[in-house]
Amino acid sequence: MALYEHVFLTRQDAAPTQVDALTEQYKALIAANGGKVTKSEYWGLKSLTFRIRKNRKAHYTLFNIDAPSAAVQEMERQMAISEDVIRFMTVRVEALEDGPSAQMRRREDRERRDDRGDASEESL
Repeated sequence: MALYEHVFLTRQDAAPTQVDALTEQYKALIAANGGKVTKSEYWGLKSLTFRIRKNRKAHYTLFNIDAPSAAVQEMERQMAISEDVIRFMTVRVEALEDGPSAQMRRREDRERRDDRGDASEESL
């Protein structure tokens, strides 16, 4: 089976529970077609560089997929039909990345810096 990284964007007005439901739906679709989603990350609601279908923001979700190409093609077909998914991209990779993705590592670094506090506030 082939390895893929897949990112999809969901409408900004979709509730986080709707995004979770879509995530589970697409995971089940991959599993039903003989593959598996090895990692799923929700990156949050982020601003878009330009408008896509009248949306200025979108919910980003990442999948690491180990599946036959037919399973990925079926998932992409379902996403193209869905009104909630505004954009998606799938890339075939040689190896899947272990641990958190670059987006999640950046968020953890920011949180760690925020936890340190501001030195100027402490000296007052």
